[in-house]
Amino acid sequence: MLKISIITVSYNSVATIEDTIKSVLSQTYQNIEYIIIDGKSTDGTLEIINKYKDKIAKIISEPDKGLFDAINKGIRLATGEIIGILHSDDLYNNEKVISIVAKEMEEKKLDACWSDLVYVNRDDTSKIVRVWKSSSYEEGKFRKGWMPPHPTFFAGKNIFEKYGVYNLNFKLAADYELMLRFLEKYKIKSNYIPEILMKMRVGGVSNRSFKNIKTIVKSNIDCYRAFKENGLKINPLIILIKPLSKIFQSFYKN
Repeated sequence: MLKISIITVSYNSVATIEDTIKSVLSQTYQNIEYIIIDGKSTDGTLEIINKYKDKIAKIISEPDKGLFDAINKGIRLATGEIIGILHSDDLYNNEKVISIVAKEMEEKKLDACWSDLVYVNRDDTSKIVRVWKSSSYEEGKFRKGWMPPHPTFFAGKNIFEKYGVYNLNFKLAADYELMLRFLEKYKIKSNYIPEILMKMRVGGVSNRSFKNIKTIVKSNIDCYRAFKENGLKINPLIILIKPLSKIFQSFYKN
């Protein structure tokens, strides 16, 4: 049975962290290593985490250089064959998610997989705001603005060791750069799971950076840089195509 390492990064997440922890602990899969990297929270987050310390493999609370630096700490600590990221605002859609991922990765001998996700109301996670319908990867798809939903992305620990962790030079698009590097540059073996496995709170740590047009533009410039840095052919219009593509991938529920 594959060991799956789940990494949660938190910082002053007292309102949501308990839901996230329970989401992991409720999984039926029997070989999960749960790691929480906290950025020295001051709002009671750590007290909630410590309520569950007997069921969490590793807890670190110390200052960091931001979200992706904290995730990298977790990756280096992880001992599982597969690594997934669950932000402190997000939830698994049901208790079978890790079992589905483990079966997919093991039976198909994959290096990575991803799925669909739903954006949910921050205060009532049963209310779906938007759906991100993903699809399988094909060579060149990133140039058309496509990307997998990062919160649903699972990859082998050996892939991080071989091809690197999150590049901190990409402050707003380190997740995009990493998936571009793994899939488009190194052609790792991957597959799309056509199921909703993740709930992402609107306004959470995974998407709160995208509050204004200026930030969106900076993020998409980072995406352009990601192609250049990895020596990949790029569509000069990617800065415009990527946000438009995301609109078509992600639609409102009602």
